[in-house]
Parts: sequence; C-alpha cells; structure tokens
Amino acid sequence: MPEREPDTLADLIIRCGMEMVEEVEVFTATGTGISADLKRSVIGVAEVSRHHALGIRVIDRGHTGTSGTDYPSRWEECLRAAIASARLTGAQKWEGLPEPAPLRGDIPSSDPDLVPPEPALICRLIDGMLEGASAHEAEVTGGGAGAGISEVRLANSHGIRYAREQTHVSVSLEAINGQSTGYEFGTSVFLSDIDPMKVGEQAAFFASHSVDGVEIRTGEYDIILSPIAAASLLSHVLLPALSGRNVKAGRSYLADKLGEECMDESLSIYDDPFAPGGIGCTAWDAEGMPAKRFDFVKNGVLECFAYDLKTAYRYDEVSTASAVRSGAGGAPVIGVHNLVIDGERSAIDDEPAIYIHDVVGAHTANQLTGDFSVEVSNPIRVEGGEFGEPVRKAMYAGNVFEMLRETGGLGSENRVVGRMILPAIRLNKQHIIGN
Repeated sequence: MPEREPDTLADLIIRCGMEMVEEVEVFTATGTGISADLKRSVIGVAEVSRHHALGIRVIDRGHTGTSGTDYPSRWEECLRAAIASARLTGAQKWEGLPEPAPLRGDIPSSDPDLVPPEPALICRLIDGMLEGASAHEAEVTGGGAGAGISEVRLANSHGIRYAREQTHVSVSLEAINGQSTGYEFGTSVFLSDIDPMKVGEQAAFFASHSVDGVEIRTGEYDIILSPIAAASLLSHVLLPALSGRNVKAGRSYLADKLGEECMDESLSIYDDPFAPGGIGCTAWDAEGMPAKRFDFVKNGVLECFAYDLKTAYRYDEVSTASAVRSGAGGAPVIGVHNLVIDGERSAIDDEPAIYIHDVVGAHTANQLTGDFSVEVSNPIRVEGGEFGEPVRKAMYAGNVFEMLRETGGLGSENRVVGRMILPAIRLNKQHIIGN
C-alpha cells in the first residue's frame, strides 16, 4: 500500500517555497546497491553504492522551474535555483498540480528477497552465469551483476505524500569465440525472474554458434526479431511517435492517424503500470497522477497518445498519467511505465526465417519517417523451431511503421527489455543487405 506519511524535509521545503511561489513539488530518491563487474571470468571491480537525491519543481503564474541536487542538506540552494529558473521561463497554461487520490495498492515493485541486497547474492548470480557459459566453446570476456533497493517519495503543496519501494536485479555476460561474439542479459524487479545460468549459456551459445557464418545474398527474407532487437527499433521510433508533445509539435508520423487502423489488426499496444515483472510498475506517475492502464493501439487501431499535465493543459487534452523522471533533479517528461506489445501468439519459428538477436545503430533511425538501416547481430537461420547455420553479418533496412502494418506473428513468450514487455516478432519479406 503506498504510504502517505509526512516527509519532514519535503514539508519544510514546501512551507518555505509557498512563501514565494504558488505551487511546490518535491521528489526524493534514496537507495543502496551492490554490483560486481567481470574481467574475463573473475570479478575485477565490486562496489556498494548509496544515493540520496532531491528534485524540486515550482510553478508560479504559469512559469515552471526545476532544480536538483545529490546533497539534500543543500535544499535551500536547490529551492532558490528552481525559483530562479521559473522566472526565466515563459508562462504557459497551467491548471494546478494534482491533489491526493485513491491509489491501487497491490503494485509489484519490490521483492523481499532483495531486501537488503547482499554480496553473497551477487556472487551466486555470477557463478551461475559462468556455469551456464561453460556449456559452449566460448571465452567469457566481461559482464556483471547488480542488485539494489530504493525508495522514492513525492510530495506537493496540494497535500500529496506518496512513497514506494523499488527493487532491481540485473545480470549480463559477454563471450567470444574467434571473431564471433555473444551477449545476453536479464533485468527485473524480482529475483525469481532472473536465470543466470540461462543468461550465461545464451551468451556463450551465440558466440560459439556464430563462428564461420555463411554469406547471404541481398534480397527479401522472412525474419524474426528477438525481443531485444524489436525493442531497440521500437524504442527509438515508436515511443517518440506516441508522445503527445511530439504529436502537437508535428514531430510524429502518427499525428494525423488517430482512429485509423495503422498497424496489423492482430496488434495491441498498451501501457500497463501494473504489469508483473515490469520495471516501471507504479501506482502514481512522476507528477502524482494515479497511474492506469490505457491502450495506444487496439486491434491495429490507434486510440490515443501519451500526455503529462504540462502538455495536456497546454493543448486542452487529458493527462494519461504518463509523466516519468530519468533522475530526481530532472523535470517530469512524457514516457511510458511498462509498454506492452500484445496480440495473437504462435510458433513463429516453424517456417524458415532469419533470426536476429540484436541490431546495432537503431539510434540512427529517422524518428519522424520511421526509416532505418541497422547492422544485425548474431543472425541465424531458423526452421522447425531449431537454429540452423549462422549467417555472416549483414544489414537490415526498412521502416518501423510499415513493419508494424503486417506482421507474421508474435512469439509465445514475453520478455522485459527496459520499459518494454514484448515477444519475438516475425516479419515477412524484409530487406536484408548481404553480398
């Protein structure tokens, strides 16, 4: 259940700030983490980290200012900086910070098995990855494991006093065989979601299986994007296109397509802040709005865009509780909590295809048009549910929005990749550039 206990520091900041501005918002994040990095197959660096960050946002007659610090004892300087920055900004339409509201209480954002994070746990995770990697002929070149717990609090001058505990655990491994490399990772809120042996085994498998890849001719091929590869392309193109701010600024390919069937009718895309295992699980967004699940795309039809309060007020829209923070000192911006790609599932690797484990260069994709050209990592021919011969490195060129118009099916298993939850995606007749 989200707490509503008074935060003494936040109350003090709000009290002082209200003497000079109309509204004050205080965000704090405190936490502890343990991590270890591998140099080849031994731990090279291990550390315990602690953080305590403070962010302040003030609003006065439509002028907004923010400031942050890693030293909460310097809150007075931080408050003055926020007020000073508000005086430098232009006024925008503003209808007020939210007031306290009923919140959902069963949010899966913390794992008692990770409280507190222990050094022995990190050693077990690393040992598990190394054991898994030993199943294939490959050398471990790096990787690591980490776990942590943090508490985030939000308070504002309208009486909101929210808090939640968050845990996280992550593992990764890199391996090499000759000139062929492999990489795999896992991250979750829950320890039970992490299988270190599988992570190690998969990293070593891709390194060893990709040796002596065969040439591929330039042409049209059926492909399967792993959840990692799909998330890389979608996060750089689709997510910005769903932002209400980009829509109103004319920077979204989807801006004029509301209500249209612009994707495969089997696809649904929604933000679910309550999705089990999602790392963005929360009962409230970065501005204190009650979080909720909502559909961006339902059965291929574009139904809505994401809005925070600032954008919603400015353009007479309704906030979708989509405000997120990249850090305590940053202002809330439009984002997603757990973006889910969903639809009918099938055995998408029964028929011949090129499986693509990852892509390199997705950040160069054109966010407005959706065009991209990326290098593919660990491409392997697949048929009958089995991996076949490896393919020498190639390029994959296409358009994200056209790619989503007609998919060849979704895989049966979901995977958490950053703030996305999605399966592998089969795409037919895609352009692969080889020799």
